Amino acid sequence: METSKKQPAELGANTSAAGSTPNSPAGDLVNYTFPTARLRQCMSDASRTPLLLVACGSFSPITYLHLRMFEMAADYAKYNSEFEVVGGYLSPVSDAYRKAGLANAEHRVAMTRIATEQSSKWLDVDPWEAIQRKYQPTAVVLDHFEHEINEVQRGIATRDGERKAVRIVLLAGADLIQTMSTPGVWSQEDLDHILGKYGVFIVERTGTDIDDALATLTPWRHNIWVIQQLIQNDVSSTKIRLFLKREMSVRYLVPAPVINYIEEHGLYEDDGASSSIHEKGKDVQAKEATGTSTSR
Repeated sequence: METSKKQPAELGANTSAAGSTPNSPAGDLVNYTFPTARLRQCMSDASRTPLLLVACGSFSPITYLHLRMFEMAADYAKYNSEFEVVGGYLSPVSDAYRKAGLANAEHRVAMTRIATEQSSKWLDVDPWEAIQRKYQPTAVVLDHFEHEINEVQRGIATRDGERKAVRIVLLAGADLIQTMSTPGVWSQEDLDHILGKYGVFIVERTGTDIDDALATLTPWRHNIWVIQQLIQNDVSSTKIRLFLKREMSVRYLVPAPVINYIEEHGLYEDDGASSSIHEKGKDVQAKEATGTSTSR
């Protein structure tokens, strides 16, 4: 791994060229613009409900499983629901989320952009959450997408010229549902806001008992869609950081351009990450760090 470290790319509006770097000051909300370059502008089937998938997380670093989750969700929506996917966004958490092994937001946004720009035609990265100076609960982040998509963009057009409101849904791993079913971790208000108003697509994960978790979330079960992993993938950012700290290869677990970025900037060489390979949901981590609930 190279010892010289480059300066991190700065946050800002998404650029059109693959592999290009963001170009506006980190934390500058004045220059923020919601990225729409990869957002579908017109539905293929107006009889379906337009769906936007949003994944919130650290992405420190982004892995192939993060990207694969969107593809699994898109397949599920296509073959097992009345939804039509019109877009997908990754929303990296801000630096205010104090978690061991968390690289600076500039780096994490840059890595997620590199990964999506070079491997996907429909996924995008929204830096809004990352440039916030205070930690933003998941419910607030989903409200942000609701505002940008359905108020600013006025939803999505149909082929007959009408516009339809887009359904915003959270995309997450099964460990999130496990934390939601644990008493005292999430406030009732946040659960009702996230699961009642928006809903969640959950991708199964090895070692997580989804049935037990769902048993305590009965009021919102109609808004929880469980996606089976037909090909098991248990990679996590925590494991990747541990491998990098031990100077072990992460090739084919993380996109090659992201590995190059990590090496160029000397990331995760000694980040103090725990040796535990269990990665908790970001709202649980925030609760543990502050000793308070993550409700708004």
